[in-house]
Amino acid sequence: MAKAKLFKKILVANRGEIAIRIFRALSEMNIRSVAVYSEADRLSAHLKYADEAYLIGGAAPTESYLNIERIIAIARQSGCEAIHPGYGFLAESHEFAQACEDAGFVFIGPSPESIRVMGFKTEAKRIMKASGVLVIPGSDKGMTDLDEAEKIAASIGYPIMLKASAGGGGKGMRIVRSPEELHQAFRTARSEAESYFGNPELFIEKLIERPRHIEVQILADNHGNVIHLGERECSIQRRYQKLIEESPSPAIDASTRKRIGEAAVRAARAARYRNAGTVEFIMDQNGNFYFLEMNTRLQVEHPVTEFVTGIDIVKNQITIAADHDLQYSQEDITWRGSAIECRIYAEDPMNDFLPSLGKIRRLNNPEGPWVRVENYVYSGYEVPVYYDPLIAKVITWGIDRKAAIARMSRALSEYIIEGIETTIPFHMWVMRDPHFIAGDFDTSYIDSHYVGDARRERRKIPAEVAIIAAAISAVESEVPRLQARKSRSRWRDTSRRESTTGWIG
Repeated sequence: MAKAKLFKKILVANRGEIAIRIFRALSEMNIRSVAVYSEADRLSAHLKYADEAYLIGGAAPTESYLNIERIIAIARQSGCEAIHPGYGFLAESHEFAQACEDAGFVFIGPSPESIRVMGFKTEAKRIMKASGVLVIPGSDKGMTDLDEAEKIAASIGYPIMLKASAGGGGKGMRIVRSPEELHQAFRTARSEAESYFGNPELFIEKLIERPRHIEVQILADNHGNVIHLGERECSIQRRYQKLIEESPSPAIDASTRKRIGEAAVRAARAARYRNAGTVEFIMDQNGNFYFLEMNTRLQVEHPVTEFVTGIDIVKNQITIAADHDLQYSQEDITWRGSAIECRIYAEDPMNDFLPSLGKIRRLNNPEGPWVRVENYVYSGYEVPVYYDPLIAKVITWGIDRKAAIARMSRALSEYIIEGIETTIPFHMWVMRDPHFIAGDFDTSYIDSHYVGDARRERRKIPAEVAIIAAAISAVESEVPRLQARKSRSRWRDTSRRESTTGWIG
């Protein structure tokens, strides 16, 4: 049987640092690349890394990076054979994956059906339970009826967690500790689920107190071969969003790694999965782990796995999509050393991680052995209001966890971003914290440790910040964009956008 050929040209339907990451892989594979950009991204650095670039639409995501018809039209115009969605935007849209296939393009990711099934939490839990993967006790289907919710909550016992059946990212989630709290929490979560995902259904899970968030990277080809690349520790979060990830987890030993890895492979097979994906678990204080969800895309934190395994996940995504067999068996996978990733957000950690917008006046990236920086910003770049505030990632590797932490501390001390607030000070604080260094933390870490310490130094939150945060929330929920109010202090006026032209028109 003749070996499948690789693609000649691929469109990346994304922006920022993940687009650059994929363009670099394509360049090394001698595959031509196509970028798309919105009006707000005419000066984004990701355009410089592609062979071609096309204006896709207005600044709002619905007019550009979420515009399926326009992306397909540009792919056809540019002569691409495949489309890589990156993460975020349309990466977990089964409609987009299907549209790509219907138009004759290879979607670099799982099948539309796998995305659809895993996107509905109750259906995903049903499939996992049937395949022998342990799931958190709770409801078997989505619901909108409060009476039904009350019965299920009483049967599994409080505290419980309400979750949006069709959602993720912390939207439509509420912790309920008593029957008296359920009515208001259910109504609020149901409304939020409808607003963000167009589906008001909720499901109920037993709340696992002080859990660790552990995820397992898997690779699966089109011919039935599935392997895992080990786990990542993702417990340091705020508002259910990850801030720091590492591999391996300081809470996982070799025996547990084998068991949780096998569970992830069973999950991928049950979902008839192909390409790269991540199976996420909640682990309780006794070391028991439960299926949480499956992310049917490339993860923000994939570099830590690449550092400890030496495997390029993006290149494997592309070869799998081109119908190549996996190059590795499970026995080939080994883990060496420790890697940590710090997500650098344009947010002020001293003001409850609220967005910080404006122009970057000075930028100095850290360098040195085993330091990897992925970003798309530069000195003079103005952070836009329209998109996620993630502007960079810093990843370090060390022969052990202590060495990786030391290297991250050094890298962060060299990282200079002036003109906006960032999460760099938060990450520096964490790298020095005895609890983190000892590996003694869970998903309540920020509230238990950082928030308490930071509150003593916290500045008053300007009213303008809340307005900007509301604007971002509106964009993310795909409702009309709010106008940002002129700042009276250090906040830049975001209601006036400069008319700029990019180097590629």
